[in-house]
Amino acid sequence: MSILLRQRVTAIGLALAIFLADQWLKRLMLGPLDLRRQPGGAIEILPFFDLRWTENYGVSLGMLTADTMEMRWLLVLMTSAIALFVFIWMLREKALGDILALALVLGGALGNIRDRVLHGYVIDYADLHFGSFRPFLIFNLADAAITIGVVIILARTLLSREKPETVSQDAPES
Repeated sequence: MSILLRQRVTAIGLALAIFLADQWLKRLMLGPLDLRRQPGGAIEILPFFDLRWTENYGVSLGMLTADTMEMRWLLVLMTSAIALFVFIWMLREKALGDILALALVLGGALGNIRDRVLHGYVIDYADLHFGSFRPFLIFNLADAAITIGVVIILARTLLSREKPETVSQDAPES
């Protein structure tokens, strides 16, 4: 198996692992922990971290809220198209760092798409806070994977520099 093929198989495995872990955690929030029925819909884990039931009908930062059935399916279609684009990009990419970052984005996207198809909303539960200050909206593992993947891609794009082409030593002098 070639190195590039091995990297792509690894990336697909990472995307699948993110998807499965995300779905397992969401099932835990719905089942054994039953966050919806907890007082205030929350369980305090640490003084700065709670598990808090949230139904997210929008996409990033609550934009494009799906308040109708048509909007719900439009969001499913739009996010599925983006996930397909990310999958194709991942298969065409050659740098391992970019391939794995795209796998994080893909796995997270698939987890949130499945939520929207099954429930009509994305299940969010992770509430990081310092007193009343919340540096993030309530999120889930899929959101974290997408964010980390995007940050890696942006950092690699902004911080990597193309090496200038050097003039061949064998070129005849004029």
